[in-house]
Amino acid sequence: MPVSAAVSRGTEPAPGGDPLRKSRVPTAESLATLLLGRIVDGQGYLVRSGDETRGPLTRFAEQVLVAVLAPEHDAEAARAAGRALVEAHLVDPAALESAQAAVGEACAPAADSPGRVLRLSAVVGAVGRGYAQALRVRALGEHEEITRAALIARRRADEARWSSEARFRVLFEHSPVAIAMMNPQGASIEANRAAAELVASSVEGIRETTLAHWLPPDEHPVFWADLARLTAGEVESIEVEHAVLRPDGSQVWLESVVSAVRDEDGGVRYLVSITKDVTERMELQRRLRHQAGHDPLTGLPNRSLFFERLQSAIDDAEQDGARPGVCYLDLDGFKVVNDTLGHETGDRLLQALAERLRDNLEPAGHLVARMGGDEFVVLVERSPDREMLEEVAALALETVRHSVRIGEHDIAISASVGVVRHDTGGPAELMKAADTTLYSAKHDGRGRYAVFDRERHQADVLNFELSAQMPEALRKDHFHVLYQPIVRLSDETMVGVEALVRWLRPDGELIGPDRFIPLAEETGLVVPLGRRVLEESCRQARRWLDADPSNPLVISVNVAARQVTENDLVADVVRVLGEHGLPPELLQLELTERDLMDTQDKPASVLREIADLGVRIAIDDFGTGYSNLAYLRQLPVHHLKLAGSFVGGAGDRDDVILRALVKLARSLDLEVTAEAVETREQAVRLRRYGSANAQGWYYAPAVPAERIPGLVRYPFVR
Repeated sequence: MPVSAAVSRGTEPAPGGDPLRKSRVPTAESLATLLLGRIVDGQGYLVRSGDETRGPLTRFAEQVLVAVLAPEHDAEAARAAGRALVEAHLVDPAALESAQAAVGEACAPAADSPGRVLRLSAVVGAVGRGYAQALRVRALGEHEEITRAALIARRRADEARWSSEARFRVLFEHSPVAIAMMNPQGASIEANRAAAELVASSVEGIRETTLAHWLPPDEHPVFWADLARLTAGEVESIEVEHAVLRPDGSQVWLESVVSAVRDEDGGVRYLVSITKDVTERMELQRRLRHQAGHDPLTGLPNRSLFFERLQSAIDDAEQDGARPGVCYLDLDGFKVVNDTLGHETGDRLLQALAERLRDNLEPAGHLVARMGGDEFVVLVERSPDREMLEEVAALALETVRHSVRIGEHDIAISASVGVVRHDTGGPAELMKAADTTLYSAKHDGRGRYAVFDRERHQADVLNFELSAQMPEALRKDHFHVLYQPIVRLSDETMVGVEALVRWLRPDGELIGPDRFIPLAEETGLVVPLGRRVLEESCRQARRWLDADPSNPLVISVNVAARQVTENDLVADVVRVLGEHGLPPELLQLELTERDLMDTQDKPASVLREIADLGVRIAIDDFGTGYSNLAYLRQLPVHHLKLAGSFVGGAGDRDDVILRALVKLARSLDLEVTAEAVETREQAVRLRRYGSANAQGWYYAPAVPAERIPGLVRYPFVR
């Protein structure tokens, strides 16, 4: 009996889909050779020799390729290919099965997207329909000829009439095509042996059933509506695809074409159904759809299928108020597994974690999909509140946290999860929010989940936009260097400047380094940006020196950790000093204490090479990092710049720390510069404690290069 809904059509469908990728589609000759080999191997239905059949098969292949490569779906070309098989006298159903299988096998590599899968499925189906139509025309033509002869000779002798009916009976019973006849209401079924074999029944068994047995009206309402149109003469035939469960429990998919045989007055004498087995085609379509919607490594749904399900969940939410949510999961440190244990181990780890997530989350009705790389996503299609999503996220984290045995290794790994419940917008907006929330979870310490925060999301989106704009801004010189005076406290004269970069956007907005430098460090753009600032600062320092050789200014330039670890900073310094003829002692490079500690061993060797050139090295924001004094002793440092938080502190403890830091630096023979000096009282106190220099708004803000010469001439006496 039928086990799934039929696809009933009164007219030819017009499926969508993209043309197949031409570079992966076989030639007509290779497709014809593949099909000929299948037919010869099958034996028993090759009426002509192989040489005689090759020509028609080549025409078949050419028609198929026209259909799969057409810009729009060309059902007629595919149907023409099916008719070509009948015209080649390949009338055994096995020939059609071989042809459809050959087309699916040869063209499957070119069906590399859901649209192309749909196109290939439509072409294979249309080939079958053209084949069935040609067989139906052939069978009905012969029957109509017999019927016409019977009507013309109805007054002849009974022997002649019996002879005509006998001819039809022989054709009907011995046809290799499955044929059934019934009255206009679908009762009194008469079927041939081919039809009985198709459903693993007997002719007598089929006679005891009705059309409603094979196509129940409640399961196939469209077919029965089309059947009424057929008997009314509105359409010539109808087609239906339906599944039948055989007595042995196996399922077969059938495609039937039902036509009406009419009398001289146009009334329906009886219905004729020609049926073929399309199980292999349906299985091919199922496999292609599965491949298009699932990840080949883990077997989980892929991005494409996930977004389909998410869109469906959002649509349902608009109707009944249910709100879907997602938990976007990314493994922490997965790259280390690939780099140390190999990609094969990494793949096996992903497979194991995918199976765990599926086993733990899918029983509750949640969809687990792989988004790519080491990213997974859990779709909760109906979440009553945020707490439910947090429970799912916690379960996902716990699932991943247990170690996995891969070969000889017990691999322990964690994950970060971004949790978002749908509010407004489509799948793209929801996943964008999930992505930024996942980033927040990683930023907060990994191994945890973060719940969507709209204000933080908007800030993250703005940062992402700035990151995307930075390369173009660097190319168009939208980054400008300003200079803040460094003043010697003993006589309050300027002895140097610190180069500070600003981003001036085309709309006039001035963006400070606190916003764009962290983004530049994350993206790696800090390396070319730092090189640009170094070049411009040294060029400007040379101009000041040429203009006033009696007042040489030390130019202090900030250097990021990535410039030290990912770039040949020594070569950059040598080149810039040489190009501009700047004495090395007039250049000072600043690195933060945290950067020095985070980059481990490489900075020490690089900084020693730079110091050997005569360039000064300073530690910026001293006191805010690790304060690893043992490590500090090993570095070629000349200068400490105290963090402004110590200078501006008003409490007794702040004052004690400030004096201790200055004393520490002086005991290590390091010159001290205090940053963020904003008042006269701070300047006096720093001079009393022994700080050599100061910079801050009390003396001057960061100013354009042309203002520096005017500040050099006079002491900063207030």
